[in-house]
Amino acid sequence: MEKKLMIEGMMCRHCAARVEQALNALPGVCAAVDLPGQCAVVRGEADEDALRRAVESAGYRVTEIR
Repeated sequence: MEKKLMIEGMMCRHCAARVEQALNALPGVCAAVDLPGQCAVVRGEADEDALRRAVESAGYRVTEIR
């Protein structure tokens, strides 16, 4: 399953790395962050609540999940 998370608050590569690390720490998740697009593409079986919590724990906000 693939989901695209629109993320608010990422300003630099360090921000993107924090989000990517938080998402990839979830079991069974493979995530890649697109800083210019302000989003992350996530592959795996994690539910939307877990994805949202991971991003928020890194200090950013998910505005939409597609």
